[in-house]
Amino acid sequence: MTFEELDLDPKLLSAIEQQHFHKPTPIQQQAIPEMLLSKDVLAGAATGTGKTAAFVLPALQFLLDDPRPSSHVRVLILAPTRELAIQILKVVKQLGTFCHFESNVVTGGFAADKQLAALQTQLDILVATPGRLLNIMSQDYIDLSNVELLIIDEADRMLDMGQGPDVLALIEAIPGDFQAACFSATLAGSGLVKFAQDVLDHPTIIQVDAANQQSQQVQQLVYLANDKAHKQALLQAILQDQSCQSALVFCNKKERAIELNDWLQDQAISSTVLHGDFIQAKRMEKTQKFTQGKVKVMVATDVAARGLDMLNITHVINYDIPFRGDTYIHRVGRTGRAQQVGIAINLVERHDIRNLQRIEYHLQQPIPLAKIAGLEPNYSLKDYLSRPKKTKTKAKTKTKLKKAKAKKSAQIKSKGSASK
Repeated sequence: MTFEELDLDPKLLSAIEQQHFHKPTPIQQQAIPEMLLSKDVLAGAATGTGKTAAFVLPALQFLLDDPRPSSHVRVLILAPTRELAIQILKVVKQLGTFCHFESNVVTGGFAADKQLAALQTQLDILVATPGRLLNIMSQDYIDLSNVELLIIDEADRMLDMGQGPDVLALIEAIPGDFQAACFSATLAGSGLVKFAQDVLDHPTIIQVDAANQQSQQVQQLVYLANDKAHKQALLQAILQDQSCQSALVFCNKKERAIELNDWLQDQAISSTVLHGDFIQAKRMEKTQKFTQGKVKVMVATDVAARGLDMLNITHVINYDIPFRGDTYIHRVGRTGRAQQVGIAINLVERHDIRNLQRIEYHLQQPIPLAKIAGLEPNYSLKDYLSRPKKTKTKAKTKTKLKKAKAKKSAQIKSKGSASK
């Protein structure tokens, strides 16, 4: 299928060509026609498969089909994080280059006065995070009564972050009938089903990839590490390999990310760090430097797992293995985007193996093991998993029972003395 076969306006086709999109991805092929028929849609697809364009293109087509001026927002797009909201706005502007619709973003991390001023002008498309938009609406700075199309992106993430009630409160502020679309990396879970029932009206359900899949252009590997020093040596070897042009390295905690970034800089490796404590302007500055290739490595927490759409990331490296399978999929989805290939590497110490097993269970497949010559581990995964589990000896159990009885006896005597 081609984009021309999707009955899109020539203005959109020109923008698509300018962005070098060659053919619609599976989620675009299925979601765009349904949305153009004014149907509610519940769509699930793996990250990195073109979900954003799958709802931005029909939103722009909707406005082109009915180009009437409005003093209030007609298309509202909600995203769970500021990074994702900003990325969506970028796609709106790219694909709407020849449409001349007014669009803007409302999120935390920016000066409130500037955002409020933008809301006072004509605005066709608004991208927002639920909490900030609800706060602004409660102060009567915005009117949602003209919203005709509501799009919710990364609905699963919204629910994880506890944003469901905010979204429902915003929906209650839309008095008329409206079309709605809900996009998510996964459609699994009773919470999402209930949420979709509250938001959508007899939706068309689209599941392009199973909930436990990720972009097929990503090669995944596991490198076993003996300890922290060995893990650092593996990381350094990977980053210094000629195939690694740009790497996103994930840590589970802010403190670990800062420590690792300092270590990389001590090794003369160009790097920067990104975590949730930075203000939005600083996040954007760091991201821009990374995108422009001014730094080779970005060490980040999961604040970068969603919303970063960078085509030049050749490697995603899990220095810390995430605790959840869906988090793993979103991290890995930062590479191998837009039909490009990418590599996802997991550095696994013994204490990470339980998390690795959880991820492989989520994926329903094992991740291949690999080795670097001269940096081989001193254990194998098979031997580690087959080792006998430690059991408590009878002697230790008896000792614990004696201590517990003695403690209980002392407490009884103490209570008896107190009563006297």
